[in-house]
Amino acid sequence: MVEKIKKQKTEEHHAKVISQNLPISTKHCIEIASFIRFKNLKKAKFLLEQVIIKKMAVPMKRFNRDTGHKPGIASGRYPVKACEHILKLLDAIEANAEYKGLNTDNLKISKVISNQGSGIWHHGRKRRRRMKRSHVEIEVEEIQK
Repeated sequence: MVEKIKKQKTEEHHAKVISQNLPISTKHCIEIASFIRFKNLKKAKFLLEQVIIKKMAVPMKRFNRDTGHKPGIASGRYPVKACEHILKLLDAIEANAEYKGLNTDNLKISKVISNQGSGIWHHGRKRRRRMKRSHVEIEVEEIQK
């Protein structure tokens, strides 16, 4: 019988933030999540700030139908509102890590999950529509140097 050895996570080197029902597009969240996953926290914050001022585009790899090409990448967009919300989450996770006593210079984003949230109705004149909502979970871990 073969026994599988699981690598146990030590919770003392991790910090996490979860936000539910953010008023942003799930498709943009998924693309931003793949853009910042496995990057250093400071670099991810810098990249999102560059997207907000429209100096760098988020590459659209999965939801790229009818999306124009941007300089240096294939298809991409500037999802400013989604980047602002995720940047606030990165600030919150940095504060959480600092509160836990982690070194904020050595933080690496280990997990970013984006899911579709509840759809709340917009009321219109002739018909109604559902709002775009997303759940986002981000986890960082401290890299031992």
